[in-house]
Amino acid sequence: MLSYQHIYHAGNMADVQKHALLSWVLAYMTKKDKPLSYMETHAGRGLYELDSAEAVKTGEAKAGIDIAEKLGWFEADHPYAQALAEVRAKYGANTYPGSPLIASELLRAEDSLRLAELHPRENEALREVLGNLSVIEKRDGAEMANALCPPNPRRGVLLIDPSYEMKTDYDAMARLIQTVHRKWNVGVIMLWYPILTDGLHRPMIRALEQAIPDGIKHEVQFPPAREGHRMVGSGMFVVNAPYGLSDEMARLTTLYNALS
Repeated sequence: MLSYQHIYHAGNMADVQKHALLSWVLAYMTKKDKPLSYMETHAGRGLYELDSAEAVKTGEAKAGIDIAEKLGWFEADHPYAQALAEVRAKYGANTYPGSPLIASELLRAEDSLRLAELHPRENEALREVLGNLSVIEKRDGAEMANALCPPNPRRGVLLIDPSYEMKTDYDAMARLIQTVHRKWNVGVIMLWYPILTDGLHRPMIRALEQAIPDGIKHEVQFPPAREGHRMVGSGMFVVNAPYGLSDEMARLTTLYNALS
C-alpha cells in the first residue's frame, strides 16, 4: 500500500518514543571505535515541516514533541535533543527529522547507511534531503533487509517501522524479524508498532516473545492526539538491546505515565 504519508503524524508521541530510543542506541553504539551498519525498512521522507497544512490538520506534533520539549524530557546532551537541534539549525525551527535524518546526524563517516522507501513521492523527498542517492533504495523494505543481512560490517542496527495500514503487516513483520535474526544473530533489530484501541499488535508481540525470549519490549500509553483517534500508545520490541537501554526505557515510561 502506497497511500501512507507520515507528514500527518510527524512528531507525535509515538515518534518521540521511537526516535528517543533510536537516538540513544545509535549514540551508544558509535562510542566504540568500530564501524557499524544502519538499515531502515520504511524510511519515509526524512524531514517534515510541522507548520505544513498536513501536520497542522492533525495536530499530532502539538500533542507530541511540543509537549515533551515543554516538559523538559530531554536534556541538551541527550542524543535525541542533539539531533533535533542539528536539524533545526540546518532546516528551520519548525522542522522535524524522521529516523533517516536522525541516523545521518548521529552516524560517523565510517558507518554504513542503507534506506528503503517504496512510496515514489516519499522516496524523491528523501533523496532531496539526504543527497547521497546510493544509500536510498526504491524497494520493499523487507526485501532489502533479507538481501542485506548479515550486513558488512556485521555490527549494526535495523529499524523496522511500517505504517501498519495493512493488517497483514503485523504477521509479516514478526516473520521478518525471526528470519533476519536467524541470519544475523548479532544485529540490533528495533521494531516499532502502534498500540491501537483494538489491540492488533498483541499476537505479533506474543509470537516474537516466544521466538526471541531475550528480546525486550517497551510500551507507553498516551492520550489520543484528537477525539476519535485510535492510537493510544506505542511500542518498541528490541532484539540484542545494548547495555543500558532498559534504563532509558524505564525513564521514558515514567515520563509518559505522568501524562495520564
